[in-house]
Amino acid sequence: MSRHTTAAGTMTADTDTDTDTDTDTGTGTGAAAFFDVDETLIRPKSMFSFLRFHLNRRGEPDSTYDRLTTPLHRAAAQGVPRSEINRRYYRLYAGESAARLADAGHAWFDAELTTGDLLIPETAHRLHQHRQRGDFVVLLSGSFYACLDPLARHTGADWAIGTRPVIRDGLLTGDVVTPMIGTAKARAARIVAACHGLDPAACTAYGDHHSDIELLASVGTPVAVGADPVLGAHARRHGWERLAAPSYPLAPAAP
Repeated sequence: MSRHTTAAGTMTADTDTDTDTDTDTGTGTGAAAFFDVDETLIRPKSMFSFLRFHLNRRGEPDSTYDRLTTPLHRAAAQGVPRSEINRRYYRLYAGESAARLADAGHAWFDAELTTGDLLIPETAHRLHQHRQRGDFVVLLSGSFYACLDPLARHTGADWAIGTRPVIRDGLLTGDVVTPMIGTAKARAARIVAACHGLDPAACTAYGDHHSDIELLASVGTPVAVGADPVLGAHARRHGWERLAAPSYPLAPAAP
């Protein structure tokens, strides 16, 4: 697995290049716990929340955020695949300093923490339980290092694997290696398990969206979080655990 190691010691990764890894990072239980991030572990959509924060920090008016994100939301409403939306999002950062984005990410995270409403308590508690057991905890997200590094540091996650922006001479090109969406998350989980000699049947995964179904199906203990009706119906048919949260009640049972 190709990895980008950041100052926080977490990792963002793609899964379709080489598969080298640090095999001395063992687990105490022989199991891993994989967490989707946005609306699974934290309440906001981190990429958009961070973008608004970053633009405001640069002194941009709110209209700049609206101008940049409206085409993305429109494309999503028209059914453009999430992986393509993910690619288009990172084009907004072409020419940005990777180091400055990392600094902005830490400032964004600190600001979000002060609200007291960033983490979803139910899944944050599950993550803490996995850490207490000695499971290898991995965050999997279409977000990127600016958002994931401080979250991984705060929660104690072992790795954070996100969409990896292409960086040349310290600047983002606007391209990415592989959007960490859908199938890519499942592939990443399988590679992590293989590299650490873990039995996928002993692992757990948490996700809130039907694009996470492949990830959840790749482990022995899948947990569907929140109210996505397609994911909820799939979880009910297959007997998966369904975890409600105060802001995200369970989806109604499918007929």
